[in-house]
Amino acid sequence: MDVRKIVVVVEDVEVARTALQWALHNLVRYGDLITLLHVFPSLRSRSKTKSRLLRLNGFQLALSFQDICNHFPYTKVEIIVTEGDQEGRKISAMVREIGASAIVLGLHDHSFLYKLALAHNDITKSFSCRVLAIRQPPSSASGRKTRARASTTASLALDNSISMDFSQIDISGVLR
Repeated sequence: MDVRKIVVVVEDVEVARTALQWALHNLVRYGDLITLLHVFPSLRSRSKTKSRLLRLNGFQLALSFQDICNHFPYTKVEIIVTEGDQEGRKISAMVREIGASAIVLGLHDHSFLYKLALAHNDITKSFSCRVLAIRQPPSSASGRKTRARASTTASLALDNSISMDFSQIDISGVLR
């Protein structure tokens, strides 16, 4: 069995935690490596103190995500906290550098995926792995039983060597 590298984008929004929980329940298998990736914004002022504070806050946030992973036996977790843009270029570069087989992210109104799509005509060139965007339902749906359904799936071939598989997944209720 091949070890898969799965990147989970760490953001301080509830849907990002939901995306991690979804991945742990539905995607991750024994031996897979989970990379918790947090990208904090580049500062224009170049203040080292402020940059350190952003890095520390990002690392603490990633540790809270690691705590979620600790409830699942046999999960291997690494944390990467780095500085970059908020349009997703740094995230896509890190995903390619890691050699990830999938990236899991929480889809929300300010998601980097939307910004990346607006900045580039063809975002399929940004990723060479599966992109799983988890969207949390409105709070009115939280009383229903947990279920997942794929609402959009598209495999896009670039040239014969690179492809991107994008899935948007609606979650009804929070996984516990």
